[in-house]
Amino acid sequence: MSTPSNKATGGCLCGAIRYQVSGLPLSTIYCHCSSCRKHTGAPVVALVGFRRDQVSYETHAPKVYESSPGVGRAFCDQCGTPLTWEGDGGDDGPLVEILISTLDNPGAFKPEYHVHHGERISWFETSDTLPRYRVWNDGHDAPYLHAPASVTDK
Repeated sequence: MSTPSNKATGGCLCGAIRYQVSGLPLSTIYCHCSSCRKHTGAPVVALVGFRRDQVSYETHAPKVYESSPGVGRAFCDQCGTPLTWEGDGGDDGPLVEILISTLDNPGAFKPEYHVHHGERISWFETSDTLPRYRVWNDGHDAPYLHAPASVTDK
């Protein structure tokens, strides 16, 4: 899933941080983990993941808060816009997952599945039929749902 030119741009609310990504993303997901929710203040977060070498900053780099060992969460130090989750991408190397809503054309990156669905807020669910994984999708486990969950499916 990519924009037609395999390049995309985005940035923070105030414009102090601008970034560009190139190439195809590794993943495009919804994340329901409590850390992503706290970082953004949203009930679910849409992220598009790239190798670190696919992401460049046109202005200054964002500030990065280490939310847990080996995991950073980037934000603009001027307006506070949350921008990324950053960490180990396993065989793909360092990973930068960009919050889709910070892209100039967020509609170009449609999520393909849900992760950490077991941590979702019980009153929030999306109406799509995408695969839902209780934790992370490492390619070995089957999703536990392919449809919206009820409040009893936790």
